[in-house]
Amino acid sequence: MKISTQEVAKIASLARLEGDEEKLERFAGQLGSILQYMETLNEVDTAGVAPLYSPVSHATPFREDTVQQDYEQEEILGNAPESDGLHFIVPKVF
Repeated sequence: MKISTQEVAKIASLARLEGDEEKLERFAGQLGSILQYMETLNEVDTAGVAPLYSPVSHATPFREDTVQQDYEQEEILGNAPESDGLHFIVPKVF
């Protein structure tokens, strides 16, 4: 499919882009190549092919959500430069 520089200029204006005539011609060629490739893909018979959300098969691991306490409060607060025994003490941020 051939796309004109006028069509590229209109698309560029909708996207709030500016370009000189040389760029518009280059982009017209590139967009034309992309649209031609899409036309080629449209000719492929996909009847009987299940739609995919990804071309790679992913195994989704499931696990039980269990509540667990890995660390004690004292251990976590022990890493802080300053604490009051219950909370981290940090400098005020304005």
